[in-house]
Amino acid sequence: MTAPIYQLSVDRLQGGTQSLADYAGKVLLIVNTASECGFTPQYAGLEALHQRYGEQGLVVLGFPCNQFGAQEPGSAEEIGAFCEKNYGVGFPMFAKIEVNGEHAHPLYRYLKEHARGVLGSEAIKWNFTKFLVDRSGEVVDRYAPTTPPEAIAGDIEKLL
Repeated sequence: MTAPIYQLSVDRLQGGTQSLADYAGKVLLIVNTASECGFTPQYAGLEALHQRYGEQGLVVLGFPCNQFGAQEPGSAEEIGAFCEKNYGVGFPMFAKIEVNGEHAHPLYRYLKEHARGVLGSEAIKWNFTKFLVDRSGEVVDRYAPTTPPEAIAGDIEKLL
């Protein structure tokens, strides 16, 4: 049976739609991002994970979100240019989405349902909340925005 996450599709930053089924069999690190956040330098750490573990099956997926302090105001073109120029981002980036509220993207509804935050909270608290998904599509863990990407390396290695 196919994991529910693989039945979802997301819009690519550069246009078009991507089925998450295309990532079946991969370890996923899914992150809501922002270009004007105090945690924005984490793009470098995310890219380092992408480079280090990509050939072993890790895919980092970035989802720009403007719900926290309006820290992602740019257009798709501006977001893409910022990520490439400032952090050399080579991992897939997707169209700006909402992660909380009634317009939350179905992917984030699924992630939050399967990996709750502190004290059982479902809500995403800030930019750069990270979700780790195993090769079978199961949500394994959720990491706070304050967790640097390199601190997740050990958990990623266990799944690869």
